[in-house]
Amino acid sequence: MRPRWKHPSIRLRLTLVYAVVLVATCAALLALNYALLYKSLYTNINAPSQVEMSVWHDKVIEFDAAMADDRYVSYQRDMAEVARLRRDTLLSTVGTSAIALAVTAVLGLGVSWIVAGRMLRPLRTLTAATRRISQDRLHERVALTGPHDELKELADTFDEMVSRLEASFNSQRRFVADAAHELRTPLAIVRTGAEVQLAKRHNAPEQWEAMAHRVLTATGRAERLLDGLLALARSDSGVIAAETYDLAVAVAGALNEADGEAERAELTITTDLRPAPVKGDPALLDRLVGNLVHNAIRHNRPGGWVEVVTAHRDGEAVICVRNSGDHIPPAEVDRLFEPFQRLKSDRAAGSRSTGLGLAIVRSIVDAHDGTVTAAPNAEGGLTVTTTLPAPVSATPVSPPVSHR
Repeated sequence: MRPRWKHPSIRLRLTLVYAVVLVATCAALLALNYALLYKSLYTNINAPSQVEMSVWHDKVIEFDAAMADDRYVSYQRDMAEVARLRRDTLLSTVGTSAIALAVTAVLGLGVSWIVAGRMLRPLRTLTAATRRISQDRLHERVALTGPHDELKELADTFDEMVSRLEASFNSQRRFVADAAHELRTPLAIVRTGAEVQLAKRHNAPEQWEAMAHRVLTATGRAERLLDGLLALARSDSGVIAAETYDLAVAVAGALNEADGEAERAELTITTDLRPAPVKGDPALLDRLVGNLVHNAIRHNRPGGWVEVVTAHRDGEAVICVRNSGDHIPPAEVDRLFEPFQRLKSDRAAGSRSTGLGLAIVRSIVDAHDGTVTAAPNAEGGLTVTTTLPAPVSATPVSPPVSHR
C-alpha cells in the first residue's frame, strides 16, 4: 500500500502565497524601475535636433561618410559611450537587485510564517475546543476574544450552535426520562394486578373482571402515550405531505368526536367556524386540532365552557381555542408546551391525559412554519391561538361550518 501523501498545512500554504506575492510585487517594481532607468540614464542634453540629424543622415547617404559633419561624428561617439555606460550600470544594478530580492524573499517567508500563524491562532483555538466538546461536555465554549472579524464571527456562531446542541441534548434526556417514567406507571399497574391475582388461591369471577378492567385502563393509557410519542416524532421530522386542508372542517370533526366526553362533563361548546384553508399534512393537522379540542375539554371544570373559532386573516389561517378551568399562573404557561409537563391541578385528569397534547401541537405548528401562543384567562382556563400560513390562492368565501 502506497503511503498517503500529506497535504501541506494551511499555514505553510498561506506563507508561500504571501511570499510569492511579495517577491512578484518586488520584481515588478524593479522591472518598472529598470525600464525608466534605461530611458533616462545618461541622456545627452546637448544632442542635435531632429532636423539636424536628418540633414546629416542625408549627407552620409548621398556622399561619403568622410564628408559628415564633425558634430555628427562626435555625436555618434558619445552615443556609443552612453550605450556602454548604460549597459555596465544596468548589469551592476541587476546583480545588486537580485541579491536584494533574494534577501526580501527570505525575510518575506519568515514574516509571512509569523503573520499566518497569528491569523490562524483563533482557528487553532476553535479546533482545540471542538476536540474537547463531546456529548458529556457540551458546556464547553470557545469564547474567542479580540476584534470582531470573520474568525470571531465564526467562533461565536460555533458557540451558538453548541448552545443549541446542549439544549437539544438536555431536552432529549429529559424527554427519555419522562417517557420511561410515564410508561412505567401503566406497566406497574398491570404487573401488580397480575401478581395479586396469581397470589390468591381462590379468585372470584368478579375479581378477575375487575383486574381485566384495570389492565384495559392501563394498557389504554400506555397505548395513548405511545401514539402521542409517535405523533411527536413524526411532526418533529417535518411535514410529510403538502395538501390544501380546511381547519374549520378538521375542528368540526374533532368536536363531533369529543361530543360524548363534553356531555359527560356538562360543558357548553360554542363555535364560530369560518373557512381557514392551509397547506400541509392532513393527518398532522387533524392531530393538531384534535389535541387542542381535547385539551380544552379535559382540562376544564364540570359545567364549564369551551369556545372554538377559526378564521382567515391577513394571509394566515387562525384557530383559537378558549376554555374555562382553574387559574393558571402566567409563568407556567410556556412550560405546558414541554413534553410531560402538567400543572399540579391537572394530575387529577387521570389516565386521559398523557402530558403530550400541547407539545405535539407546538411540534406540528413548527413543522408547518406557523406560530402558537397561549395566555391564561382572567376568569380561569387558557386561550391557545394558532396561526398557520394559508395558500396564496386561498380566498375563503364559504359560510361558517357547524359541527352539530
